Amino acid sequence: MDWVYNVRHFYHLAMSKGDPRVNDWLLMETPIPIVIIFISYLLMVKFGPRLMEHRKPLQLHNVLIAYNLFMVLLSAYMFHEFLMSAVLAGYSIRCQPVDFSNNPIAIRMAKVCWLYFFSKIIEILDTIFFILRKKNQQITFLHVYHHSTMLLNWWLGVKYIAGGQSFFLALLNTFVHVLMYGYYGLSALGPHVQKYLWWKKYITKLQLAQFFLVIIHTSLNIVTECDFPNGYNVAVFIYAFSLVFLFSNFYKSAYEKKEHST
Repeated sequence: MDWVYNVRHFYHLAMSKGDPRVNDWLLMETPIPIVIIFISYLLMVKFGPRLMEHRKPLQLHNVLIAYNLFMVLLSAYMFHEFLMSAVLAGYSIRCQPVDFSNNPIAIRMAKVCWLYFFSKIIEILDTIFFILRKKNQQITFLHVYHHSTMLLNWWLGVKYIAGGQSFFLALLNTFVHVLMYGYYGLSALGPHVQKYLWWKKYITKLQLAQFFLVIIHTSLNIVTECDFPNGYNVAVFIYAFSLVFLFSNFYKSAYEKKEHST
């Protein structure tokens, strides 16, 4: 039975310290570094605004333009790698086990999964820039929850299931991030450009759409017999629902209330 295979395979991975292909990759040997980064991030969120309380906000115009351009290029590259790796490997949307072999395409998929995980560490800069610019109203529960949990989620993803059905969420997210960081980069150019950026709320709608697609995808995976750990599907299903709830609340407070007030 598939669930017996899943349990045995996941147990084997845990006892063998995860996917042996990724053990020597940066930050992947043990969970200690990512736990330290996770705790440091939460401490920064708590104490960072206090350290800036009596300091002038930094402007960082050029830094923000360069950072957002870099994130657009990185997201576009990861989207390309996820898409091509999946196409070349003949991935199935309904059921796709992880290929734990050293096949070049399987390694290519594992490497872009690792890069996607590492990009979540880079994205901590989003929060750092808010703190340095004293934009503390932007550091919401949604912001902190999303940034911190993705660190842990994708460390586990790369450590145990670098590829397979997990590619779908990352593929969607990298596409959304091309547009999102593109918007932020244009916004950093200043008021003469910002007045033309009317489409911010549609990025939030696109983010919500990706979470609904992830829910549909994992729902299919859960009810399909597949040599892929169903516990992962359930975890992603619940996590995507939490993001739908939080992003929906953000959309209502940020856009619908303003529209009603005007």
